[in-house]
Amino acid sequence: MKTRIVEAGGVRIGGGLPLVLIAGPCVIESEAMLLETGRGLVEVSRSLGVPLVFKTSFDKANRSAHDAYRGPGLEEGLAVLRRAKAALGVPFCVDVHEPGQVEAVAAVAEIVQVPAFLCRQTDLIRAACRSGRVVNVKKGQFLAPDDAANIIGKVEAFDGRGLLITERGCSFGYHNLVSDMRALPVMRGLGWPVVFDATHSVQIPGGLGTRTGGRREFVPVLARAAAAAGCDALFLEAHPRPDEALSDATSQVPIDGLAAILGPCLEIDRIVKRLENRACGAASGG
Repeated sequence: MKTRIVEAGGVRIGGGLPLVLIAGPCVIESEAMLLETGRGLVEVSRSLGVPLVFKTSFDKANRSAHDAYRGPGLEEGLAVLRRAKAALGVPFCVDVHEPGQVEAVAAVAEIVQVPAFLCRQTDLIRAACRSGRVVNVKKGQFLAPDDAANIIGKVEAFDGRGLLITERGCSFGYHNLVSDMRALPVMRGLGWPVVFDATHSVQIPGGLGTRTGGRREFVPVLARAAAAAGCDALFLEAHPRPDEALSDATSQVPIDGLAAILGPCLEIDRIVKRLENRACGAASGG
């Protein structure tokens, strides 16, 4: 099935177009690390011919413990992002946590991202829509796929310029998430492009007591399954040295292993999109 096409900084997502990569470190740890990651991702993107949107955060407001690293904050973080954007030359996707942050973030990022735990915050979604940027809403772990219709209803009511919906697994028992691939066609059936977050989907929330755990080894499996089930973009948090990361160390993937993960996904995506486009053409009498 074809979704609408959403454009962010020259990258077009949806509408039966090839898979897009949304990737970057969980949070800004330093400007040097951010640029190292970004340059590595640009190199992978060019070598594989996959469009790239660079993703990161200036603040991780939702942490398991009060003393966990959160990031440099809004002012310093956006200054770093402006310099990184000039160096990398790709569109950016950046989290917001409060309506008052949106305007400043939208001046730097082509995609304003609403975190999963905030996906029902009407005021935040309204502010994101009024920014004039594409809005990526991460569907909460506590929502069923068809509940995304209510998120879409808000974005459309607030005249959002464009919308992405990201699937990142559903809560299942204690300290675990499950990815139901049926969610992707259900959500795509609502008309907007759907992103699959393969790294957050392998998390074990709170599984390390004061930290969230994760099973990085399952990222390639879930990414391939999502490409086969049909999605418009893959979301992967990546880091030069994931085990040293200050956030999501057990679920981020290493930059030097990213091409091996993406290559099979792109091959699968080409087959799936070709079949989808053929089916759409037959249905329309083309």
